[in-house]
Amino acid sequence: MTMNERKTIDLEQGWEFMQKGITRLKNILEGLPEPQFSSGDYMMRYTTIYNMCTQKPPHDYSQQLYDKYRESFEEYITSTVLPSLREKHDEFMLRELVKRWANHKVMVRWLFRFFHYLDRYFIARRSLPPLNEVGLTCFRELVYQELNAKVRDAVISLIDQEREGEQIDRALLKNVLDIFVEIGMGQMDYYENDFEATMLKDTAAYYSRKASNWILDDSCPDYMLKAEECLKREKDRVSHYLHSSSEPKLLEKVQHELLSVCTNRLLDKEHSGCHALLRDDKVEDLSRMFRLFSKIPRGLDPVSSIFKQHVTAEGTALVKQAEDAASNKKADKKDVVGMQEQVFVRKVIELHDKYLAYVNDCFQNHTLFHKALKEAFEVFCNKGVAGSSSAELLATFCDNILKKGGSEKLSDEAIEETLEKVVKLLAYISDKDLFAEFYRIIVGRKKLARRLLFDKSANDDHERSILTKLKQQCGGQFTSKMEGMVTDLTLARENQTHFEEYLSNSPYANPGIDLTVTVLTTGFWPSYKSFDLNLPAEMIKCVEVFRDFYQTKTKHRKLTWIYSLGTCNLIGKFEPKTMELIVTTYQASALLLFNSSDRLSYSEIMTQLNLTDDDVVRLLHSLSCAKYKILNKEPSTKTISSTDHFEFNSNFTDKMRRIKIPLPPVDEKKKVIEDVDKDRRYAIDASIVRIMKSRKVLGHQQLVMECVEQLGRMFKPDFKAIKKRIEDLITRDYLERDKDNPNTFRYLA
Repeated sequence: MTMNERKTIDLEQGWEFMQKGITRLKNILEGLPEPQFSSGDYMMRYTTIYNMCTQKPPHDYSQQLYDKYRESFEEYITSTVLPSLREKHDEFMLRELVKRWANHKVMVRWLFRFFHYLDRYFIARRSLPPLNEVGLTCFRELVYQELNAKVRDAVISLIDQEREGEQIDRALLKNVLDIFVEIGMGQMDYYENDFEATMLKDTAAYYSRKASNWILDDSCPDYMLKAEECLKREKDRVSHYLHSSSEPKLLEKVQHELLSVCTNRLLDKEHSGCHALLRDDKVEDLSRMFRLFSKIPRGLDPVSSIFKQHVTAEGTALVKQAEDAASNKKADKKDVVGMQEQVFVRKVIELHDKYLAYVNDCFQNHTLFHKALKEAFEVFCNKGVAGSSSAELLATFCDNILKKGGSEKLSDEAIEETLEKVVKLLAYISDKDLFAEFYRIIVGRKKLARRLLFDKSANDDHERSILTKLKQQCGGQFTSKMEGMVTDLTLARENQTHFEEYLSNSPYANPGIDLTVTVLTTGFWPSYKSFDLNLPAEMIKCVEVFRDFYQTKTKHRKLTWIYSLGTCNLIGKFEPKTMELIVTTYQASALLLFNSSDRLSYSEIMTQLNLTDDDVVRLLHSLSCAKYKILNKEPSTKTISSTDHFEFNSNFTDKMRRIKIPLPPVDEKKKVIEDVDKDRRYAIDASIVRIMKSRKVLGHQQLVMECVEQLGRMFKPDFKAIKKRIEDLITRDYLERDKDNPNTFRYLA
C-alpha cells in the first residue's frame, strides 16, 4: 500500500508494543533469560516511533511519547532500582550503585536508539532537553539526590581505612566517584559540592590529629619523612580514584595541617630542628625540608631566616676566634698579622664554600637562600679583626697567595681557584675601594721591590687573572689603576733596555755604577713620599746621566725621584772579610758618609742627609741597633737619641757573603685610609653633580638615595658625608637651594 494509505497507529496500541520491548530490555539488565535484540527487533521499534510521530494530527503522538520515554525510567527506578539500593549498606551499597548506574547508562543508550526520531525533529523544534539528558536527569533526581550523602560518607570512610593501612577496593571507589563526575553532565559542581568539599574537610581533620601526635613524639627529620610519605600517598590516591582536579586542593590541605600549622614548632625543635640540622651537616634532611616548605606559601621564609642566623653565628665565631688569637699573640706582633690573614680568611673562604654548596644543592639555588647567605656574610665580613679592616685582610691574603702560592705552595690551579673565591668574598665587603687601595700599595711595593732587585715578577699571569676577576666583579674603574701599574712595569723594562743601549753608545756618560731605573706614571701608583734626600756624589752622577738620557726620549715629562723606594748594593770592606750589603737608598746614603768621616754625630748625619727626625731614627736604628750592626753607636743603648755618635764598625762580620739589611716598614694604614677618604669625597661630588645634571631639580632625600645607589658598588657612603658634600657644592656654586623649599636643590650649569 502507498504511504498515504498507511494504517494509523493509535497511542495505546503503539505504546503496548514499545512497552514489551522496554520490559525485555529491563529483564536483560536484571540478568533474566531473554533473547538479545536483533537488528530487526531494533528496526521495528524505531519504525513504530517514527510512524507515531509522523501521523497527521491529532494522531501525531510526539509529545506523549516524549513524556512516556521519561516515565519508563521513573517507573523502573522507583519499582526496581531504589528498593535494591535501600536494602544495602556501606561497600555493598556502593557496589550495587555502580552496577545500577552502568545498567542505567545501557538503558539510556538503547531507548535513545528506539526514540531517536524524537531527538532529531521534535526536541530540536521545541528546544526541549535531549533524550540522553532526560534519561540521566531521572537517575540524578531519583537515585543520586536521595543517596549521595550516604555514598559520600561510605567513600570517605573507606579512604580513612586506607590511610590507616588497610587494603580497600580502589577500582570500586574509582567507579563510584566517576558517578559524581558523570552526573554533572560536563559540569564538576556535583563532584565538588557533594563529595570533594566534605572529603577535604575530613582530610584536614585526619592530618590535624596525626600532626598533633607526631609533633610531640617525633624528631624533626622523622616528622618530615612522615609528611613527605603522606603527600606521596595522597598524590597516589588521586591517580587511582580521585578526580585529577582534586590533587592541588588535597595536597594543600595536607601541607597546611602537617607543615603550615606547626612550622615554628617543627623548625625550632631543640635537638633536631633546622639549627641542629645545619650544625650537624644533615644535608639530606635539609634538602627534604626545602622540598616540603617550598610548597607552602611563604614556607621558605623561616627556613632561610634560620639559615641566615646560623651562617652569621658561625662567621661571627670565626671573627671572635681570630680576635682571641690576635690578643694572645700581641707579644709577637709580627706573627699575628700573618696568622690572622692566612687562617681567618682561609676559614671564611671554607665557610663560604660549605654554605654555598648548601644553597646550590640542598636549597636548589633558590634566590631567597642566596640572599640569606649574602646578608649573613655582609654582617661578619665587614667586622675586621684586631684593628685590620676586612679590606686590608683580603688584600694581604691575595698577596700571600700570589707569592708563589703563599706559605702552602699551591699549584697554579689552586691559586686560580683561591683567587676566584677571594673575589667572591669581596662582593660582601662594603669598602671595596679600601681593598683596591691596600691591594695597590701591597702589589706596588712588592712588584717594585721584586723588579728592582731581581727583575722578575713571580706570577704575572696570576696578577693579570685576579685583575680580570676583580674587573668582572667591581667594574673597570675599580681596576684601571692596577692595570696601569702592570703596563708601567712592562714599559719600564723596555725603558731600561734603551738606557743600557744609550750608555754603551756613549761611554763617556757612564757613571761607573750599574743603574736600574723604573719609570712610573704618577696617576696609577699609590702616592709615595719623595724628600729631597741629599744624595752622595756617586749617586748624583747617576741621576744626571739618566736625566740626560730621558730628555732624549721626551721633552715634556717631569721626573720626580722617589728615593724611599730605591735599593743599592754596596761593597763593605771589613777587617774579617769583604761583604755585599743590600740596602735602601736612604741606608746607602748614610753609610757612604763614613767613606769621608770616621765618626759622625746624629745631628751631622741629619744635616748632611737633609731628612726628618723620624726617617733618621729609623735609618740609624736599622744600621746600629738591629740584627746587623754596621755602625757602632755611643752610648751603646737599644734606642736612638739626638745626642748619639756613630762610627763605622770595621770588625763587622757574618757567615753570609751577601746580606740584606731591612729598614722597618712605616705604618701605611693611616695614610691609606686618608687617601681613600679623599677619593671618596671626589667620588661623592662627582656622583651628586652627575645626578643633578641629568635631573636638574631634586629633593634632598632622593638625591641622597640615588647617590648611595650609584656609589654602592665601591663603598657605602654615609649620609652625613653626602650632606657635607652637598653643602660644599652649594658654596662652590654647582647647586642652589630652592627659595620656597630649602629641601630641594637646583643644578646650576
